[in-house]
Amino acid sequence: MTFTNNNVEYRVTLDTQLNIFIVFNKEDESKFATGTTIENAVLELEKIA
Repeated sequence: MTFTNNNVEYRVTLDTQLNIFIVFNKEDESKFATGTTIENAVLELEKIA
C-alpha cells in the first residue's frame, strides 16, 4: 500500500524481529528510514527525501 504525506509517497513495512517500522520512498526505494512509530519513520524519510 502506498501513502502520501507532504508530497512524499512512501511504502510502510514492519520488521517484527526488531519491532520497527521501515518507510521506503516510492520513487526511489534506496531511500528509506526507520522508526518506532510510522510517524517517526515518515519524519526521518522527509529529512532525506
